[in-house]
Amino acid sequence: MAETHVEHLVRATDAERPAVCQDCVWWQSRAGGREVDRDRWIDEIEAGFGAWGKVYLDGDRHVASLQYGPAEAFPRARDLPAGPPSDDAVLVTCAYLADPMSPWALQGLFLACIGEARDRGAAAVEAFAHRYAPEEGFAARFLAHRTLFPRDFLADFGFRSLRHEGPVELMRLELTGLVPVEEEPGAIAEALERVRAVLGGQPAPPARA
Repeated sequence: MAETHVEHLVRATDAERPAVCQDCVWWQSRAGGREVDRDRWIDEIEAGFGAWGKVYLDGDRHVASLQYGPAEAFPRARDLPAGPPSDDAVLVTCAYLADPMSPWALQGLFLACIGEARDRGAAAVEAFAHRYAPEEGFAARFLAHRTLFPRDFLADFGFRSLRHEGPVELMRLELTGLVPVEEEPGAIAEALERVRAVLGGQPAPPARA
């Protein structure tokens, strides 16, 4: 039976992600700017920051992945509506959820990102959000490649709005004074238990209906 586990996103584990992620330099470039050498970008971010995301695997099968790093490493963010992100923040730029049967995997990766950013001494985590219409379902909000995250999804983690422009919003989670896990809302505590189980090499419990 395959084991679920989370790996740091580095050059070696980048190969576990979908091809669209491996080839993408959208966040690393600016609109109308020069072409970005992705290999060089990876060398620079790993030398200066370390792992730049997380990859959730079921055996060798990619379930979900999350890319993040210092805001300055993603020049495109300066050009987005509601930008630029803050210089003191770790910026979550994009996610890929491949398995519709594991929606909680993305929660777990966000929690892993938040914990890692706090351990590294970052002041905050930021991400760009979108207000989805009520009729837009799970696939439109989460499945496959996403660079804008549902506003309510981020708000559940404690993210607050910095500014908005049209439907796009920049949201921020302050990392100072975070409450202990046992005091967090039940849904977040449950998601954290899931990712802890995965990081510990144990199969995560099934998601609640």
